[in-house]
Amino acid sequence: MSVTVKTAVDHRPVWPALVRGMACKCPNCGEGKLFRAYLKVEDHCANCGEEFSHHRADDLPPYIAILIVGHILVGVMLHMEMTWTVNPMVYMAILVPLAIVMPLAMLPSIKGAVVALQWAVRMHGFDPANRKAA
Repeated sequence: MSVTVKTAVDHRPVWPALVRGMACKCPNCGEGKLFRAYLKVEDHCANCGEEFSHHRADDLPPYIAILIVGHILVGVMLHMEMTWTVNPMVYMAILVPLAIVMPLAMLPSIKGAVVALQWAVRMHGFDPANRKAA
């Protein structure tokens, strides 16, 4: 007869971690910086020491940014088209710059939220019990 022993695992609340990640702060303590550059994630938190090198955000943040910006800009374009007679150059002058600037502005917050979500649900190497030796 085998006995399974469950160990107590510290609780990682998802919503506070997401809010901290969107603020580009450490999802664990909320104090340390999550990024060392525009989208380069720190290896570890300078405040609490939580390791971030395991994250695998990859293509999800740009996908989410494009999805959000696409829905906003298509809605704006449809509203402009149905409300006024719009010269196509107006779209070029307004919507193209917005389509470039908006995703770039929201990418750090989205990537921070994705890394925080991975940390909160212990994905990849964020679970100390399943961490592979480097």
